[in-house]
Amino acid sequence: MSWFEVAPGSPFGTQELPYGIFSTPDSPRRVGVAVGDQVLDLAAVADGAGLDAEVFEQASLNALMSLGPGVWAEGRGLLQSLLADDESGRDVVEPHLHPLDSVTMHLPIEVADYVDFYASEHHATNVGAIFRPGGPPLTPNWKHQPIGYHGRAGTVVPSGTTVVRPNGQRKAPDDEAPTFGPSRRLDIEAELGFVVGVGSRQGTSVGVDAFADHVFGVVVLNDWSARDLQAWEYVPLGPFLGKSFATSISAWVLPLAALEPARRPLPPQDPRLLDYLRGDLHGYAVDVEVWLNGYLVSTCPYAAMYYSPAQMVAHLTSNGASLRTGDLLGSGTISGPSLDQRGSLLELTWNGSQPLLLGAEERTFLADGDEVVLRAHAPGTGGTVISLGEVVGRIEPAP
Repeated sequence: MSWFEVAPGSPFGTQELPYGIFSTPDSPRRVGVAVGDQVLDLAAVADGAGLDAEVFEQASLNALMSLGPGVWAEGRGLLQSLLADDESGRDVVEPHLHPLDSVTMHLPIEVADYVDFYASEHHATNVGAIFRPGGPPLTPNWKHQPIGYHGRAGTVVPSGTTVVRPNGQRKAPDDEAPTFGPSRRLDIEAELGFVVGVGSRQGTSVGVDAFADHVFGVVVLNDWSARDLQAWEYVPLGPFLGKSFATSISAWVLPLAALEPARRPLPPQDPRLLDYLRGDLHGYAVDVEVWLNGYLVSTCPYAAMYYSPAQMVAHLTSNGASLRTGDLLGSGTISGPSLDQRGSLLELTWNGSQPLLLGAEERTFLADGDEVVLRAHAPGTGGTVISLGEVVGRIEPAP
């Protein structure tokens, strides 16, 4: 039981306790924890709770995340105790709660590096069938290693930030020469992002069994993609300007520990992977909903992902590349086997040939003014539901 009552319709319950960075009109950015429809000011509550106030007076979560899993677990356990202790916990917590609608949320982490993977077999198969009809949908290396590309950390933005339609070079197959102008095939990618708390030493690798020693938590992530720019530029070095203009993440970082009830076995991995990608592996039963202009167009099952986040970390560091506090590792587009489980408009409309019907309007790719909301949830304890929050973005015209 908890003395704290969660108001109906609140974005979070008492199981999640996600961390974020907030400010109020009369105070600077600092660390808070969301509970119900309120945010607890951890800098203000630190003394009474026996916490280090300086860590929570920062404008990002990086200092807290760098302290490691022992401190993460201790802090989470203390917060849970304060919410459950009716005698002293209430006195410590209640004076420092702010309604969520009265605060401003900010980018929760200082992003060190951003790597985006391609870990869904269903997504990779769909994309291969669209762009390589008649040939094998998966490239020869796909089932042997998690594929990824290095994105741009400086254009990761928090939920609610508008996304300006990018300009760039595009060339349709029947065009004689490329042209420059606004993207005509602006897309979304429904993903999860894993946030690194504890770094690793360059020249060493992080094994699959050490994943929880380094990864602090998870965000909902939208990897905005300009498909026409991407198609023209990606050979031979992969995504570049078609991806680097914006990546949106949720304002709240859910601790990895909160997802323990959602652990699920991975789908079968065949052929057998090399030893450094094998171990005690699991995925998570997280569903990511894709809402476009108020219409639910897809529900994407993370449990269907072929590669686990632990394998992504192990492969990223297998050559000796280091992890750093604040690294953001995107899962890649989450797609399932059915039409209503596809995590991109490229797949949902089959490259624009099968438009979506949104009320009286049709969509193939995004139009100016469109609003995309990704919401994620997972099973909790005792039949409850855990929320991972949401990430929102609205498209503005190209400059």
